[in-house]
Amino acid sequence: MRARTPATVMLIMMFAGMIMPFSWGSSGRPLIVTSIAPLAAIVQDAFGNSVDVVYIIPPGADPHEYQLTASQIELLRKADVIVTTGGHLPVEKRIDELKKEGTISGEVLFIDDYKREGFRYLPEHWYGNKDNPHGIWLDPTNALAIARATEKALERTDGDNANVYRAEYESFENRVMTVVRSYKALVGGEKSAVIQMPADQYAIEWLGIKAIASIKPEEEVPAMGVDELVSAALKSDVIVYAADSPDQLKEAARELSAKSGKPSAEITVFWSERPYTEILIENSAAVVRALGGKAPEREPVAETDVTRYVAISLVVGIVLGTALGVVIKK
Repeated sequence: MRARTPATVMLIMMFAGMIMPFSWGSSGRPLIVTSIAPLAAIVQDAFGNSVDVVYIIPPGADPHEYQLTASQIELLRKADVIVTTGGHLPVEKRIDELKKEGTISGEVLFIDDYKREGFRYLPEHWYGNKDNPHGIWLDPTNALAIARATEKALERTDGDNANVYRAEYESFENRVMTVVRSYKALVGGEKSAVIQMPADQYAIEWLGIKAIASIKPEEEVPAMGVDELVSAALKSDVIVYAADSPDQLKEAARELSAKSGKPSAEITVFWSERPYTEILIENSAAVVRALGGKAPEREPVAETDVTRYVAISLVVGIVLGTALGVVIKK
Protein backbone atom coordinates (compact mmCIF):
# COMPACT_ATOMS: atom_id res chain seq x y z
CA MET A 1 0.00 0.00 0.00
CA ARG A 2 1.42 3.37 -0.98
CA ALA A 3 2.09 5.76 1.89
CA ARG A 4 0.04 8.91 2.08
CA THR A 5 -0.81 11.35 4.84
CA PRO A 6 -4.44 12.06 5.73
CA ALA A 7 -3.78 15.77 5.34
CA THR A 8 -2.55 15.30 1.78
CA VAL A 9 -5.56 13.28 0.69
CA MET A 10 -8.02 15.60 2.43
CA LEU A 11 -6.44 18.57 0.66
CA ILE A 12 -6.88 16.80 -2.66
CA MET A 13 -10.48 16.08 -1.74
CA MET A 14 -11.14 19.74 -1.01
CA PHE A 15 -9.99 20.77 -4.47
CA ALA A 16 -11.42 17.78 -6.32
CA GLY A 17 -14.65 19.54 -7.15
CA MET A 18 -17.02 16.76 -8.12
CA ILE A 19 -15.27 13.91 -6.32
CA MET A 20 -17.68 12.50 -3.78
CA PRO A 21 -16.80 10.63 -0.57
CA PHE A 22 -18.83 7.57 0.26
CA SER A 23 -17.07 7.23 3.58
CA TRP A 24 -13.90 8.80 4.80
CA GLY A 25 -11.47 8.17 7.58
CA SER A 26 -8.22 9.75 8.68
CA SER A 27 -6.26 6.49 9.06
CA GLY A 28 -3.78 4.83 6.73
CA ARG A 29 -6.40 2.45 5.36
CA PRO A 30 -6.33 1.63 1.64
CA LEU A 31 -7.98 4.26 -0.53
CA ILE A 32 -10.40 2.85 -3.10
CA VAL A 33 -11.67 5.16 -5.84
CA THR A 34 -14.68 4.03 -7.89
CA SER A 35 -16.03 5.58 -11.06
CA ILE A 36 -19.67 5.68 -9.88
CA ALA A 37 -21.51 5.68 -6.55
CA PRO A 38 -23.14 2.20 -6.80
CA LEU A 39 -19.69 0.65 -7.08
CA ALA A 40 -18.68 2.54 -3.95
CA ALA A 41 -21.77 1.06 -2.28
CA ILE A 42 -20.60 -2.46 -3.15
CA VAL A 43 -17.06 -1.83 -1.91
CA GLN A 44 -18.14 -0.10 1.29
CA ASP A 45 -20.73 -2.78 2.05
CA ALA A 46 -18.16 -5.51 1.46
CA PHE A 47 -15.17 -4.05 3.29
CA GLY A 48 -16.63 -1.54 5.74
CA ASN A 49 -14.20 0.33 7.96
CA SER A 50 -11.17 -1.56 6.65
CA VAL A 51 -11.02 0.78 3.61
CA ASP A 52 -11.72 4.37 2.61
CA VAL A 53 -13.96 4.78 -0.45
CA VAL A 54 -14.47 7.72 -2.81
CA TYR A 55 -16.46 7.86 -6.04
CA ILE A 56 -15.85 10.24 -8.94
CA ILE A 57 -19.03 10.80 -10.97
CA PRO A 58 -21.65 12.60 -8.86
CA PRO A 59 -25.26 11.38 -8.79
CA GLY A 60 -27.28 13.15 -11.45
CA ALA A 61 -24.37 13.59 -13.85
CA ASP A 62 -24.49 11.63 -17.11
CA PRO A 63 -21.78 8.97 -16.72
CA HIS A 64 -21.59 8.62 -20.51
CA GLU A 65 -20.56 12.28 -20.83
CA TYR A 66 -18.63 13.01 -17.64
CA GLN A 67 -14.90 13.78 -17.97
CA LEU A 68 -12.12 13.65 -15.39
CA THR A 69 -10.82 16.93 -13.99
CA ALA A 70 -7.16 17.62 -13.23
CA SER A 71 -7.80 17.46 -9.49
CA GLN A 72 -9.54 14.10 -9.87
CA ILE A 73 -6.51 12.75 -11.69
CA GLU A 74 -4.40 13.83 -8.72
CA LEU A 75 -6.66 11.84 -6.40
CA LEU A 76 -6.46 8.80 -8.66
CA ARG A 77 -2.69 8.94 -8.31
CA LYS A 78 -3.16 8.46 -4.56
CA ALA A 79 -5.56 5.52 -4.92
CA ASP A 80 -4.52 2.03 -3.90
CA VAL A 81 -7.33 0.41 -5.90
CA ILE A 82 -9.55 1.88 -8.65
CA VAL A 83 -12.83 0.13 -9.41
CA THR A 84 -14.58 0.71 -12.76
CA THR A 85 -17.83 -0.56 -14.28
CA GLY A 86 -15.69 -2.47 -16.75
CA GLY A 87 -14.02 0.25 -18.79
CA HIS A 88 -16.64 1.55 -21.25
CA LEU A 89 -17.35 4.97 -19.66
CA PRO A 90 -15.27 7.98 -20.85
CA VAL A 91 -13.89 8.43 -17.33
CA GLU A 92 -12.82 4.79 -17.28
CA LYS A 93 -11.22 4.94 -20.70
CA ARG A 94 -9.19 7.90 -19.49
CA ILE A 95 -8.21 5.96 -16.36
CA ASP A 96 -6.97 3.14 -18.60
CA GLU A 97 -4.84 5.63 -20.55
CA LEU A 98 -3.41 7.09 -17.34
CA LYS A 99 -2.56 3.62 -16.07
CA LYS A 100 -0.80 2.64 -19.31
CA GLU A 101 1.24 5.85 -19.38
CA GLY A 102 2.29 5.38 -15.76
CA THR A 103 0.47 8.36 -14.24
CA ILE A 104 -1.58 5.98 -12.06
CA SER A 105 0.31 3.33 -10.10
CA GLY A 106 -2.55 1.75 -8.14
CA GLU A 107 -4.44 -1.43 -9.01
CA VAL A 108 -7.10 -0.70 -11.67
CA LEU A 109 -9.93 -3.19 -12.14
CA PHE A 110 -11.56 -3.66 -15.53
CA ILE A 111 -13.97 -6.16 -17.07
CA ASP A 112 -11.43 -8.98 -17.44
CA ASP A 113 -10.73 -8.83 -13.70
CA TYR A 114 -14.44 -9.30 -13.00
CA LYS A 115 -14.92 -12.05 -15.58
CA ARG A 116 -12.31 -14.14 -13.79
CA GLU A 117 -14.58 -13.96 -10.73
CA GLY A 118 -17.82 -14.97 -12.49
CA PHE A 119 -19.02 -11.68 -13.97
CA ARG A 120 -21.54 -11.98 -16.80
CA TYR A 121 -22.98 -9.65 -19.39
CA LEU A 122 -26.65 -10.18 -20.19
CA PRO A 123 -27.76 -10.10 -23.85
CA GLU A 124 -30.15 -7.33 -24.83
CA HIS A 125 -32.94 -9.60 -26.10
CA TRP A 126 -34.78 -6.58 -27.53
CA TYR A 127 -31.73 -5.13 -29.33
CA GLY A 128 -29.89 -7.76 -31.36
CA ASN A 129 -28.74 -9.72 -28.29
CA LYS A 130 -25.66 -7.53 -27.88
CA ASP A 131 -23.96 -7.45 -24.50
CA ASN A 132 -25.67 -5.02 -22.13
CA PRO A 133 -23.05 -2.82 -20.37
CA HIS A 134 -25.62 -0.78 -18.42
CA GLY A 135 -26.47 -1.38 -14.76
CA ILE A 136 -24.23 -4.42 -14.44
CA TRP A 137 -23.86 -3.85 -10.67
CA LEU A 138 -27.57 -4.56 -10.06
CA ASP A 139 -27.04 -8.28 -10.69
CA PRO A 140 -25.79 -9.83 -7.41
CA THR A 141 -23.54 -12.24 -9.32
CA ASN A 142 -21.75 -9.24 -10.81
CA ALA A 143 -21.66 -7.37 -7.50
CA LEU A 144 -19.90 -10.35 -5.94
CA ALA A 145 -17.47 -10.57 -8.86
CA ILE A 146 -16.60 -6.90 -8.44
CA ALA A 147 -16.17 -7.29 -4.68
CA ARG A 148 -14.06 -10.42 -5.08
CA ALA A 149 -11.79 -8.75 -7.65
CA THR A 150 -11.44 -5.81 -5.25
CA GLU A 151 -10.58 -8.16 -2.40
CA LYS A 152 -7.79 -9.75 -4.44
CA ALA A 153 -6.47 -6.31 -5.39
CA LEU A 154 -6.45 -5.33 -1.71
CA GLU A 155 -4.50 -8.48 -0.88
CA ARG A 156 -1.88 -7.56 -3.48
CA THR A 157 -1.78 -3.97 -2.25
CA ASP A 158 -1.83 -4.59 1.49
CA GLY A 159 -0.79 -8.19 2.06
CA ASP A 160 -0.37 -7.72 5.81
CA ASN A 161 -4.15 -7.41 6.14
CA ALA A 162 -5.12 -10.05 3.57
CA ASN A 163 -6.98 -12.12 6.16
CA VAL A 164 -9.11 -9.12 7.11
CA TYR A 165 -10.15 -8.40 3.52
CA ARG A 166 -10.83 -12.09 2.85
CA ALA A 167 -13.07 -12.39 5.91
CA GLU A 168 -14.92 -9.18 5.01
CA TYR A 169 -15.59 -10.44 1.49
CA GLU A 170 -16.84 -13.82 2.74
CA SER A 171 -19.28 -12.08 5.09
CA PHE A 172 -20.55 -9.93 2.22
CA GLU A 173 -20.95 -12.94 -0.04
CA ASN A 174 -22.97 -14.78 2.61
CA ARG A 175 -25.30 -11.84 3.06
CA VAL A 176 -25.80 -11.33 -0.67
CA MET A 177 -26.45 -15.02 -1.30
CA THR A 178 -29.01 -15.15 1.50
CA VAL A 179 -30.95 -12.39 -0.25
CA VAL A 180 -30.59 -14.13 -3.62
CA ARG A 181 -31.92 -17.46 -2.37
CA SER A 182 -34.78 -15.82 -0.52
CA TYR A 183 -36.14 -13.69 -3.34
CA LYS A 184 -35.62 -16.22 -6.12
CA ALA A 185 -37.81 -18.59 -4.12
CA LEU A 186 -40.53 -15.94 -3.92
CA VAL A 187 -40.75 -15.37 -7.68
CA GLY A 188 -41.07 -19.00 -8.71
CA GLY A 189 -41.26 -20.06 -12.35
CA GLU A 190 -40.26 -18.23 -15.52
CA LYS A 191 -41.71 -14.76 -15.99
CA SER A 192 -41.12 -11.80 -18.29
CA ALA A 193 -41.07 -8.02 -18.11
CA VAL A 194 -41.03 -4.88 -20.19
CA ILE A 195 -38.32 -2.64 -18.79
CA GLN A 196 -37.86 1.08 -19.04
CA MET A 197 -34.12 1.13 -19.86
CA PRO A 198 -31.42 -1.51 -20.44
CA ALA A 199 -29.97 -1.14 -16.92
CA ASP A 200 -33.21 -2.47 -15.40
CA GLN A 201 -32.49 -5.88 -16.93
CA TYR A 202 -29.81 -6.62 -14.33
CA ALA A 203 -32.24 -6.06 -11.47
CA ILE A 204 -34.68 -8.76 -12.63
CA GLU A 205 -33.12 -11.49 -14.75
CA TRP A 206 -31.29 -13.11 -11.83
CA LEU A 207 -34.78 -13.55 -10.33
CA GLY A 208 -35.89 -15.52 -13.38
CA ILE A 209 -37.73 -12.63 -15.06
CA LYS A 210 -36.70 -12.13 -18.69
CA ALA A 211 -36.69 -8.60 -20.13
CA ILE A 212 -38.47 -8.93 -23.49
CA ALA A 213 -38.73 -5.26 -24.47
CA SER A 214 -37.40 -1.86 -23.40
CA ILE A 215 -39.04 1.54 -23.66
CA LYS A 216 -35.63 3.06 -24.44
CA PRO A 217 -33.79 0.26 -26.24
CA GLU A 218 -30.29 1.72 -25.97
CA GLU A 219 -28.37 4.86 -25.09
CA GLU A 220 -28.18 6.07 -28.69
CA VAL A 221 -31.72 5.01 -29.66
CA PRO A 222 -34.86 7.14 -29.12
CA ALA A 223 -37.49 5.86 -26.73
CA MET A 224 -40.30 3.82 -28.23
CA GLY A 225 -43.90 5.00 -28.11
CA VAL A 226 -46.12 3.48 -25.43
CA ASP A 227 -48.63 2.22 -28.00
CA GLU A 228 -45.83 0.36 -29.82
CA LEU A 229 -45.11 -1.62 -26.67
CA VAL A 230 -48.62 -2.54 -25.53
CA SER A 231 -48.59 -5.88 -27.37
CA ALA A 232 -45.29 -6.85 -25.72
CA ALA A 233 -46.56 -5.68 -22.35
CA LEU A 234 -49.67 -7.85 -22.67
CA LYS A 235 -47.40 -10.89 -22.99
CA SER A 236 -45.34 -9.92 -19.95
CA ASP A 237 -45.94 -10.19 -16.21
CA VAL A 238 -44.65 -6.82 -15.00
CA ILE A 239 -43.42 -3.38 -16.12
CA VAL A 240 -40.16 -2.34 -14.46
CA TYR A 241 -38.86 1.23 -14.27
CA ALA A 242 -36.30 3.19 -12.27
CA ALA A 243 -37.18 5.82 -9.69
CA ASP A 244 -34.02 7.74 -10.59
CA SER A 245 -34.77 7.91 -14.33
CA PRO A 246 -36.07 10.95 -16.28
CA ASP A 247 -39.67 11.88 -15.50
CA GLN A 248 -40.76 11.43 -19.12
CA LEU A 249 -39.60 7.82 -19.13
CA LYS A 250 -41.20 7.12 -15.76
CA GLU A 251 -44.49 8.48 -17.04
CA ALA A 252 -44.19 6.28 -20.13
CA ALA A 253 -43.71 3.19 -17.95
CA ARG A 254 -46.71 4.05 -15.81
CA GLU A 255 -48.84 4.71 -18.90
CA LEU A 256 -47.78 1.37 -20.38
CA SER A 257 -48.77 -0.34 -17.14
CA ALA A 258 -52.19 1.33 -17.22
CA LYS A 259 -52.84 0.52 -20.89
CA SER A 260 -51.76 -3.10 -20.61
CA GLY A 261 -53.25 -3.76 -17.20
CA LYS A 262 -49.91 -5.15 -16.01
CA PRO A 263 -48.48 -4.23 -12.58
CA SER A 264 -45.42 -2.02 -12.35
CA ALA A 265 -42.37 -2.18 -10.10
CA GLU A 266 -40.22 0.84 -9.26
CA ILE A 267 -36.55 0.06 -8.65
CA THR A 268 -33.36 2.04 -8.02
CA VAL A 269 -30.45 1.96 -10.48
CA PHE A 270 -28.20 4.81 -9.29
CA TRP A 271 -27.83 5.76 -5.64
CA SER A 272 -25.28 6.94 -3.11
CA GLU A 273 -24.53 6.66 0.59
CA ARG A 274 -26.54 3.44 1.05
CA PRO A 275 -25.33 -0.18 1.32
CA TYR A 276 -25.58 -2.32 -1.78
CA THR A 277 -27.46 -5.09 0.02
CA GLU A 278 -30.14 -2.68 1.16
CA ILE A 279 -30.83 -1.63 -2.44
CA LEU A 280 -30.78 -5.27 -3.57
CA ILE A 281 -33.50 -6.10 -1.05
CA GLU A 282 -35.61 -3.05 -1.87
CA ASN A 283 -35.48 -3.69 -5.62
CA SER A 284 -36.28 -7.37 -5.20
CA ALA A 285 -39.13 -6.67 -2.80
CA ALA A 286 -40.65 -4.14 -5.23
CA VAL A 287 -40.67 -6.74 -8.01
CA VAL A 288 -42.09 -9.46 -5.76
CA ARG A 289 -44.89 -7.18 -4.59
CA ALA A 290 -45.72 -6.21 -8.17
CA LEU A 291 -46.02 -9.88 -9.09
CA GLY A 292 -48.53 -10.36 -6.31
CA GLY A 293 -46.24 -11.90 -3.74
CA LYS A 294 -45.53 -10.83 -0.19
CA ALA A 295 -42.10 -9.34 0.37
CA PRO A 296 -40.28 -10.11 3.63
CA GLU A 297 -40.90 -7.76 6.54
CA ARG A 298 -37.57 -6.39 7.65
CA GLU A 299 -36.65 -6.35 11.29
CA PRO A 300 -33.19 -5.18 12.40
CA VAL A 301 -31.26 -7.30 14.86
CA ALA A 302 -28.60 -6.04 17.26
CA GLU A 303 -25.11 -5.60 15.82
CA THR A 304 -22.39 -7.96 17.09
CA ASP A 305 -18.60 -7.88 17.10
CA VAL A 306 -18.52 -10.68 14.54
CA THR A 307 -20.51 -8.97 11.79
CA ARG A 308 -20.88 -5.29 11.03
CA TYR A 309 -24.37 -5.62 9.70
CA VAL A 310 -26.92 -8.23 10.73
CA ALA A 311 -30.67 -8.23 10.20
CA ILE A 312 -33.05 -11.08 9.59
CA SER A 313 -36.53 -11.11 8.11
CA LEU A 314 -38.94 -13.89 8.92
CA VAL A 315 -41.58 -14.45 6.29
CA VAL A 316 -44.82 -16.20 7.15
CA GLY A 317 -47.60 -17.40 4.86
CA ILE A 318 -45.77 -17.15 1.52
CA VAL A 319 -46.45 -19.61 -1.28
CA LEU A 320 -43.30 -21.72 -1.82
CA GLY A 321 -42.60 -21.68 1.88
CA THR A 322 -40.66 -19.55 4.32
CA ALA A 323 -37.97 -17.20 3.05
CA LEU A 324 -35.23 -15.30 4.80
CA GLY A 325 -33.92 -11.92 3.70
CA VAL A 326 -31.04 -9.94 5.08
CA VAL A 327 -31.08 -6.18 5.51
CA ILE A 328 -27.79 -4.49 5.93
CA LYS A 329 -27.79 -1.83 8.63
CA LYS A 330 -24.72 -0.06 9.79
